[in-house]
Amino acid sequence: MQDLLEVWDALLARHTSHSDAAAAAGKALLARWSEPHRRYHGLSHLRDILASVEALGDHATDLDAVRLAAWYHDAVYDGRSDDEELSAQLAEADLTALGVDAELVAEVGRLVRLTIEHDPAAGDTNGEALSDADLAGLALPAELYQRNSALIRQEYGHVSDADFRAGRTRIIESLLAGPGLYRTPLGRRDWEAKAVANMNAELATLR
Repeated sequence: MQDLLEVWDALLARHTSHSDAAAAAGKALLARWSEPHRRYHGLSHLRDILASVEALGDHATDLDAVRLAAWYHDAVYDGRSDDEELSAQLAEADLTALGVDAELVAEVGRLVRLTIEHDPAAGDTNGEALSDADLAGLALPAELYQRNSALIRQEYGHVSDADFRAGRTRIIESLLAGPGLYRTPLGRRDWEAKAVANMNAELATLR
């Protein structure tokens, strides 16, 4: 976890002079990402999305905004419909308290909210980079995708099998119904076909 704190500290050092408060905010964030009910949406997912953001860095207009949004996008994760909104509000509160530029704070909040639908407008390069980074896990090798799907099911242990299957089916079908899962050239080239195959295979098990 120390490596993640160092990444956070280096990122915030570019945007605030309050280093001690920034370090405390980073530790509080990592405590959230380490909550015991997180089987998939934990530290491994945070590491993965941060790595994917870097892979897509050339696409973003404001890479630090995308990085900060990645840190906060699942900061609140209780399996509720307002998780993303609460995560965005947390980002805005934390970053404002640290004295981060208001325009950057607003952009981070906007990007976190974008992960509700993963449908950035054409030309929204920051949104496209974050959305693709968040969905990159859909393009993993089939066995890893299946493992992650099982971990997500564990996060919803309080939900009946029938309700989980119905909800998961709606999510997958909604993603597949769009013009494409990925909006960046890298995502379309390297991830699209693998992700579609994985999702269709999962759909077959849910029906």
